[in-house]
Amino acid sequence: MNKGFSKVTFPNACQLMRWHFHPMGFEASMDAPGSMIARLFDRASGETMIAIAGIPCSTVMNAADVERIIEAVEDELEAFIPPVALRSYA
Repeated sequence: MNKGFSKVTFPNACQLMRWHFHPMGFEASMDAPGSMIARLFDRASGETMIAIAGIPCSTVMNAADVERIIEAVEDELEAFIPPVALRSYA
């Protein structure tokens, strides 16, 4: 793991997740001191693809925390959107 990525603040973690999910849109906000709401959306239409509440997080996270959130969002995405529909974003 890159030493420069040992800890990131919540806004920086969100930026990493935006880059990860591009070209889909990604936004997140903390809905409680220890959890967040994440939303993936179509950039062209603004239509929400999925929104997930209650994802555990903190104001400062390490790389494993960010990866765990990405995996949780990807798992939800696969559960709600058929893989064929996702190919247009690959």
